[in-house]
Amino acid sequence: MARRLGVSAKALRVYERAGLVTPDRTAAGYRVYGPAHAARLHQVLALKRLGLPLREMAALLEGRFAALDAVLALQQDVLAARVDEARRGLALIAAARATLARGTALSPDDLARLTRETTMTEQRDRAMEAAMRPHVARHFSAEDRERLATQAPPFDQEQVSREWDALIAEATALMATGDPGTPEAKDLARRWFAQVERFTGGDPATFAKLGSAWQDAMADPAAKDALPMTPALMAFVGAARKA
Repeated sequence: MARRLGVSAKALRVYERAGLVTPDRTAAGYRVYGPAHAARLHQVLALKRLGLPLREMAALLEGRFAALDAVLALQQDVLAARVDEARRGLALIAAARATLARGTALSPDDLARLTRETTMTEQRDRAMEAAMRPHVARHFSAEDRERLATQAPPFDQEQVSREWDALIAEATALMATGDPGTPEAKDLARRWFAQVERFTGGDPATFAKLGSAWQDAMADPAAKDALPMTPALMAFVGAARKA
C-alpha cells in the first residue's frame, strides 16, 4: 500500500496511530489493506495536502468528510483554482517566449506582469497584504502591531496559506447549501475561528479590530479583488459561528 500510494510505511503507521485508518490483521498480525482502506487513505492524504493537521482529521473524517465524495469535491475546488492560476501563467510564459523568439525584448510592463502572474501563492499573499495594509493601519496602532508581532507564535506562511485555502474552499461549498446551521457548517466555523485565534491570541479587542479591518477592506473597491473572501462568505461563516 505504501508503494501504491507513494508514501512511506512509517507514514501509514503514523496515520494508524492517529486513528485515521485501521487496517485489518492476519492471524499472524500482519496488516492487510483493502479498497476501503485505500479510499480512506486518499481522504487523509488529500486533507493533508490541503494543509489540515493530523490532529483535526479524525473528527473531520467522522463528520463532514466521512464520505469520499465530500473530500473529492473540496479537493476539486482547490485544485481547480490552482489550475486556473497555472493556465494564466502558462499563457503569459508562452507569449513571452514567442516575443523573445522574434528577437524582441520584453518590455518592463511585460516583465512586471509576468512576474506578478507566475509567482502564484507568494504573489497572491503579497497582493492581499498590500490591500489590507491601509485598513490594518487604520484599526491597529503601531504599538498594537508591534505587540502582535512579538506575541504571535512562529508559523510557516505557506502552510497557513494552504490551511486558509482549504477552509475558504470548504466554506464556499457549504455556503452553496444556504444553511449555516448544519453540523458541517458549525464544525467549519469552529475551525475557522480557531485559526483566527492563532493571530488574535484570544483577545476580544484584537478580534474586533481585525473584523473591522476586514469589513473595511471588503468594502474598498481598490482592495476587494485582491482578497480571498467576500462579505457573503464572511456572513455565512459568522452565522455558522452564531449557530
